[in-house]
Amino acid sequence: MSTRGVNFLDRAIGNNLPETAKTDAVSVSEYIHKLYADAKALTIKREEIDEEVDSLYRTLVDAVVHFAPGVPE
Repeated sequence: MSTRGVNFLDRAIGNNLPETAKTDAVSVSEYIHKLYADAKALTIKREEIDEEVDSLYRTLVDAVVHFAPGVPE
């Protein structure tokens, strides 16, 4: 398991997923592409993220659907 991968994913979703994010396939694919590019810039390998979730696509869709701004976890 990669602590860096899960920490990056948590921060990326919390800080970079727009409040107006959409769950259509094209939008989610774009979010995934940006997430992987940001991770690469921080020398975090794609595998470090992928091993933390069953499906990054599903994880991002869930994050958008369940997003509640201002509500603490």
